[in-house]
Amino acid sequence: MRANPQSELHRLGKMFGVLVVEKDGTWQTAEGVSFIAAFSAQLDGRYDHEGFVPPVYEMKTPPIGTSKEESRRLQRLLFAQYHLLNGKGERRNLLEIFQNEQPILSPEEWFNKGEGLKVKGEGESSTLPPSGAGECCAPKLLQYAFQHGLKPLALAEFWVGASPANELRREGQFYAPCSGRCVPILRFMMQGLEVEKPAQENRTEDLCRRIEVLYEDASLMVVNKPAGLLSVPGKTEELSLSAYLKTQNGYAYLMPAHRLDQDTSGLIVLAKTEEVYKALQSYFQRRDILKRYEALIKGERIMDEGVIELPLLPNPFDRPRQMVSLDHGKPAITRYKIRERRADGTIFVDFYPQTGRTHQLRVHAAHPEGLNAPILGDRLYGNGKEESERLMLHAAEIRFVHPVTKEEMHFCIPSPF
Repeated sequence: MRANPQSELHRLGKMFGVLVVEKDGTWQTAEGVSFIAAFSAQLDGRYDHEGFVPPVYEMKTPPIGTSKEESRRLQRLLFAQYHLLNGKGERRNLLEIFQNEQPILSPEEWFNKGEGLKVKGEGESSTLPPSGAGECCAPKLLQYAFQHGLKPLALAEFWVGASPANELRREGQFYAPCSGRCVPILRFMMQGLEVEKPAQENRTEDLCRRIEVLYEDASLMVVNKPAGLLSVPGKTEELSLSAYLKTQNGYAYLMPAHRLDQDTSGLIVLAKTEEVYKALQSYFQRRDILKRYEALIKGERIMDEGVIELPLLPNPFDRPRQMVSLDHGKPAITRYKIRERRADGTIFVDFYPQTGRTHQLRVHAAHPEGLNAPILGDRLYGNGKEESERLMLHAAEIRFVHPVTKEEMHFCIPSPF
């Protein structure tokens, strides 16, 4: 599906979703099952369009000129009208679903819009759902299926039209539900459904066995991290590089002085004492450490070298994705230089990050105001596994002064691609 170049959809972009259900719907397929479709929020100023499921609750526009307190009160009343079902036949409104969630953001920190605030209600505090909660594709599709006795089989959401101004969305690319608005809702709605767990393609134990130790002394160690391995323990039970090395070697203290994304491979420095960790951290803050990354990208009309400056901040509604914000983002600067333009259309490039923001290289490569050329295999900002089995980003070189011996340390491990 592609947007008409003259349409509002083409200019603004929109998330669409499809839910495959057991045969009992309007839209039939040859395999004997049906599917239903939805779009997020409004399309051309309307919530209802033929061929798409209706909204869970058609939100009315609040009166213009209301105070912040009145606006929050109206939002609370509105969210109480969103009654959602789950696979067990249970029903909850949005206020009940979000009451135990942590606030997503505060107005002082994020855009001063008052979203994600903790508000008082009947003698106790609760989390007000973020604006737009309940209007995304997945909740609308599941709600319609439950209301009409359809059994959900498979769900997919994809983007059509232009990318939003601040976040990266590419036409035709599939995306997971947003972590802020959708995940708490889906956590409730999918209760009672049989959900297939994704296959773990690379066991973390196997990845840990591939860790290559390049240097080690009493103060620090330098290792080559394989792609797919967390740098530090996360929210899941997956084994991380630091936890594995600490356990295997019986270290009392072992902390990465910097982090690599789970999907990124390459050089990482770990401190064995808190004093060394703080010293290395100060090096990074003063930009006294040189880092070079190697990547494969695919794009057109890219200059041989240059500097990208696009301020970044976390997307409060869709962690861990980052977004560009000229008004609120922290400075993020990347120098790049193309080393090879290959016959298959890919480009081998060196990245020299001058700052260390989360996903900085990935966003700077993919953003239209950056290189407009996502790193191959990027599942968050590019086309993911449609182009590569892994993220083609590798921390290839690092240079720094040893915080104890004061010797210059230099390590270089070329990328496997």
